[in-house]
Amino acid sequence: MSARTKARKRALDILFSSDVRGDAVEATLAAEAKRAAGEPARQASWLYARDIVDGVLDHRDEIDEQITTHSRDWRIERMPAVDRALLRIGVWEILFNDEVPTAVAIDEAVELAKELSTEESGAFVHGVLARIARSS
Repeated sequence: MSARTKARKRALDILFSSDVRGDAVEATLAAEAKRAAGEPARQASWLYARDIVDGVLDHRDEIDEQITTHSRDWRIERMPAVDRALLRIGVWEILFNDEVPTAVAIDEAVELAKELSTEESGAFVHGVLARIARSS
């Protein structure tokens, strides 16, 4: 597994955890930063995970607007928490991170959705991210 794939998983863990627990993302991020400082082997994935979470926080309103606009009959608050977090990560990578090719951002989000969410989540995440990518 590449460092960026691990970073996306860590970012997903942070966003998902704060969402499900109702905690501020900043608090969850700070706790993870403290934990990461004690685990030098995870440093490579931590830096990009932090970039993702910071980016999602910085652009949250724009990201959620894109998801809402392109999710076809799904309100963001009704989506499974894993899908919601993956979509936020994918949208941030597509719209705000020029270092990641759009196809890679979509594929990574879809693979995590297939692994960690519902049976239909992979197709759902793919459809929403593909529509956002086409419109940008």
